[in-house]
Amino acid sequence: MTQLTVAELTDRAREVFRLIVDGYLATGQPVGSRTVSKLGALGLSPASIRNVMQDLEELGLLAAPHTSAGRMPTDLGLRLFVDGLMQAQDLSAEEQAALSAPTRAEGAIEAVLDRASAALAGLSQCAGVVLVPRAEPVVRQFSFVPLAPDRALVVLVGEDGSVENRIISLPPGVPPAAFIEAANFATARAAGRTLGQALIELRAEIAAERAELDALARDVVARGVAIWSTDAAQRPVMIVRGQAHLLDDAAADVERVRQLLDELEDKEALARLFDLAREADSMKLFIGAETNLFSLSGSSVIAAPWRAGGRVMGVVGVIGPTRLNYARVVPMVEFTANALSQRMP
Repeated sequence: MTQLTVAELTDRAREVFRLIVDGYLATGQPVGSRTVSKLGALGLSPASIRNVMQDLEELGLLAAPHTSAGRMPTDLGLRLFVDGLMQAQDLSAEEQAALSAPTRAEGAIEAVLDRASAALAGLSQCAGVVLVPRAEPVVRQFSFVPLAPDRALVVLVGEDGSVENRIISLPPGVPPAAFIEAANFATARAAGRTLGQALIELRAEIAAERAELDALARDVVARGVAIWSTDAAQRPVMIVRGQAHLLDDAAADVERVRQLLDELEDKEALARLFDLAREADSMKLFIGAETNLFSLSGSSVIAAPWRAGGRVMGVVGVIGPTRLNYARVVPMVEFTANALSQRMP
């Protein structure tokens, strides 16, 4: 089916459609012909408006829930509205200050992102989401330091001077020479590469038995690779704040909100969805059934990439019901993404 554009609607149909969408987004209720006749300056009778509404319904832009005489926009209708009719609102000075304050705070990047997500959730009354970049240090050196007969410390020194430690378990009796040999081997192959690249290379060499190491040193390296691989896989990539705001909609549709909260638990699928926004040049907006993840709950996602040094580092956005105030929330997400980009070096 070819995507309909606003230009293909008559002036009358466009105005009726806009009034219905505006009314629905404001109240969450279907909008009837009498309401439309009072809202606009169309000069049309309710009967004439009903005919236009019927035409819009046949185009797939409106739907009549149950036996209601009113109409509400479909996902296709909301997409048409957002792309062609919506006029984004300007953020107030107070809103800009509330969204930018967390990004100016000192502290670890994860804490900054957490506060930014919470601020966005609070203002938008949605769930705020930030896709956090996985830490990918460039390796300078690996060291293996014995702690006890059956334990050792794996030390990773990054090119930026950062130092991280992990403890590994070992079979008793590993001699000091094996730790030195393991460290020299791992450093020689990892130096100058990102942690992810280094782990792939070390794992491949050990698996192919190309590593010129004795059995004990090879075991030390293998265990070190395993602990860092597990650690990287378990690092949080999503920060979600403000889920409680979604409960405000519970009185209207408890089952939909329950479904949405279940969907938010699938962090892997959520990260894949936000990764689509990472690849975009600017804002991405997914409405209802446009995504498999939120098709059941009928929810919308507004997301924008944020950058550091001109390179996309992550994504910030909100998740909420399709009945979002898009004109207000879209500028909030865009402003937050820009504020995070300015905060990063």
